[in-house]
Amino acid sequence: MVSSSPAMSRRERNKQDKLDRITAAARDLFAEYGVSEVTTQQVADRADVGTGTVFLYAKNKGELLLLVQNSDYASALERGTAAAADVVDPVEAIMAVLRPVVECNRKQIENGRTYQREVVFGDDTEPHRREALSLAAKTEAVVAEILGRGDDDATHHPDRQVQAHIVSAILFLSMALTANATKTVADVAAEIEMQIGVLLGR
Repeated sequence: MVSSSPAMSRRERNKQDKLDRITAAARDLFAEYGVSEVTTQQVADRADVGTGTVFLYAKNKGELLLLVQNSDYASALERGTAAAADVVDPVEAIMAVLRPVVECNRKQIENGRTYQREVVFGDDTEPHRREALSLAAKTEAVVAEILGRGDDDATHHPDRQVQAHIVSAILFLSMALTANATKTVADVAAEIEMQIGVLLGR
């Protein structure tokens, strides 16, 4: 017997269509001009919705940026996880996961750094921020799984969750540091890889 999820109602389809248009409009405008130069009115105009409709999905530009970056981050994490599946070396496997995330974050440097500020200092009740934190936790879980490969018993590697958390901190700081603002993706990735190598005793 084949099961399928119930079809979306017309109202739900309309809501999803508006959300998709708002997300696409914000993504394009932020990529072109940077988040600080874009207004919510411009996003509404590009998405062909009213400004009030935009505010139903995001209360301000910070939340709009979270909405956009979360979508891109989720796709990057999915690609990285797939790329790491058959990589044996743990540092190389972790970098296969993290490199697409770095690339995603640094498509537009200002946007990436603003996103990280929103994640750290944003509204605790805001659902897009909660989603961002969930994505960070998923990234740590993938890294922890890589670190634990080959262990029959989790107790053989009790520190892997802590190590994964440290890897997450390395990733975040390397992307957020002002000193790294002008560095290329390759430079930032190399810095992250070096630090992870030290952490794992390479």
